[in-house]
Amino acid sequence: MTPVEKEKQKLIARIKRIRGQVDSIERSLTTGDDCADVLMLLANVRGGINSLMAEVLEDHIRLHLLSSDKTGIQPYELAEDLIDLVRAYLK
Repeated sequence: MTPVEKEKQKLIARIKRIRGQVDSIERSLTTGDDCADVLMLLANVRGGINSLMAEVLEDHIRLHLLSSDKTGIQPYELAEDLIDLVRAYLK
């Protein structure tokens, strides 16, 4: 398995965990669990999503912004690309 395939499998495993957490939220809401418990489950999902977002963003920066075809790019342009990327996806 190539490193890219391994990374893809890790990301898919994260999504499956997040899906399980969301299912748990649905069950908690259906059974009328305590609000504090539901909030904790929501926080766990938010943490999982944020972690997944950070991983994909890191991969994007490494694979696309810092790739060999961008070697002639000026540091200022690269910084602007990174700022735009962060603003777009971390709102």
